[in-house]
Amino acid sequence: MKKKSIMLALILTLSSILAACGSYKFEPEMNIEVQDFSVTNQHNEKVNLENFKGKPWLAMFIFTNCNSICPPMTFNMTDVQKALKDKGLEDYQIVAFSVDPEVDKPDVLTNYLKTYSVPDESKWQLLTGYDQKFIEQFAMKSFNSHVKNDPNSDQVIHMGRYYLVNADGTVVKDYDGTTDVPVDIIVADIKALSK
Repeated sequence: MKKKSIMLALILTLSSILAACGSYKFEPEMNIEVQDFSVTNQHNEKVNLENFKGKPWLAMFIFTNCNSICPPMTFNMTDVQKALKDKGLEDYQIVAFSVDPEVDKPDVLTNYLKTYSVPDESKWQLLTGYDQKFIEQFAMKSFNSHVKNDPNSDQVIHMGRYYLVNADGTVVKDYDGTTDVPVDIIVADIKALSK
């Protein structure tokens, strides 16, 4: 009986080692084509969808005057980037669309990013240079994400999600960006899409 228990334990251990060594299989959960755009980044450079094709990217919607979910979302994204760096992953970008473009001019976005411990700023694109109507429609059409001005305050209502976009410009997955951020899954997904 003892011999059988030891054999069973060895088989289970070997199975888990093989499972851990096996290749992670990425499963897309969404299929939304990102609409073309022409906007301005935090360096006051014009960028469009073509600039982001060829590698996976993580998108989010934030604004610098946010007093609720944006600070934790941005902080959590720095944790995601640290984990990507720890795994030696370099072939990705982080793209943040401002939902308050009237306030979030390029210099404001640059200063906002400086308030976080960002492992590699060159991977970040903070975008503005459009009007409120554009970002509300773009978020819904390209990410199925709700963005709306709050008529009772200077805040903008938006979702606290991260969106994974593949190298072709298609949204394939989303994740919680505020409290239960699945950092390991995001890293595994980006690794799978980077191959």
